[in-house]
Amino acid sequence: MRADAHVIANYRVHVVPVVLALANPPWQRDVWLDPSVFENLDHVFHTLFDDFCDADEPERYLGVSLRSEEEVALMRELGAALNAAADEAPNDTDAEYLRAPSWPTVVAVAGRLAQVMVANDLKELVALPSNDET
Repeated sequence: MRADAHVIANYRVHVVPVVLALANPPWQRDVWLDPSVFENLDHVFHTLFDDFCDADEPERYLGVSLRSEEEVALMRELGAALNAAADEAPNDTDAEYLRAPSWPTVVAVAGRLAQVMVANDLKELVALPSNDET
């Protein structure tokens, strides 16, 4: 595996599942609102803003955790939507976020980004040489 492909795979293994979670309201209620489960919105924010991307300024993650300009644009849009929801959740609880008036926008943008990321990953996977070619 090429070094750059290895880096992007290591970052995307964290980013893609978080984006998929943001696109799935039933899963959010089942997991994030269950205090016995580790994953919550704090994990989402750390993944998308601190650890594996910067949803406020995603351009520098092109080729690191994002594969295309379209992913960059959608990640910026997702970051803005998450920040709007944060403004509507004064006590910073997961339940408040899920009730925030802007939360449907978060879900919609995450859904579009998830579709693009999965499609781009599948294109990359198809482009890999098969064992017959190596």
